[in-house]
Amino acid sequence: MSVIHIDFFSRSLLMGSSMNVILPEVDVRHAGEEGWDGATPLPVLYLLHGVTDDHTSWCRKTSIERYVAGKKLAVVMPNAANSFYTDELRGYKYWEFISKELPEIVRAYFKISDKRCDTYVAGISMGSFGAAKLALNYPDKYCKAALLSGGIFLLDGLRDLSDLKMRIFGEQSNITESINDLPYLAKNLAEKSYEKPEFFTACGKNDYLYDLHNRMVPYMTDLGYSVTNHEDDEAAHNWAFWDKAIQNVLKWMDIK
Repeated sequence: MSVIHIDFFSRSLLMGSSMNVILPEVDVRHAGEEGWDGATPLPVLYLLHGVTDDHTSWCRKTSIERYVAGKKLAVVMPNAANSFYTDELRGYKYWEFISKELPEIVRAYFKISDKRCDTYVAGISMGSFGAAKLALNYPDKYCKAALLSGGIFLLDGLRDLSDLKMRIFGEQSNITESINDLPYLAKNLAEKSYEKPEFFTACGKNDYLYDLHNRMVPYMTDLGYSVTNHEDDEAAHNWAFWDKAIQNVLKWMDIK
């Protein structure tokens, strides 16, 4: 595999940003059915970080590069600061960046497929909110979303981050029935005839967000979504669990 670090200017953020990208290696002498030929557009996994992390966290704190070795898959890990993947009320337009600008930049730089069936998203904690938000707002673009230690009710658990929540979203009335109201979006989408994304959910039972996770799974399944759920009796809100969970996510994605 190849790991590429990219610094670039974001029009949405009006400042420089960064991302790490993992790509399959290409042996130009022996490229063929057993390896990536360097020309065929690759399926892509957008892998999102949590609060206090950045675009380097997945590579530094898990073995994601090793786990995707041999797969014809690109993994894109962007930097979204502590934005909750949202156009901040008092800050930057991270939703515009992550939902619109980033995919365009990635496809301009690399051979990445734009097909729905080839586009995946996953995230931890705050990143799980971002992953669900992308999948529920753009079901025509994302076929599968993995939500690790968090999910659609995450904003209900931000009591210890109330200042951050206020800076990003403002009053609760700004969230209700908006693109950030994920339970509302899930219910609305379930009532429509659109093809629905599939979901993978995972959480440790010692995670302080487990109650929110435990609310999400029956809520989504009752709405008719396909949900593959993994729980760990001992795990907490940490990278040791997420390192194991991302391996299960990759198996669930079934990318060869």
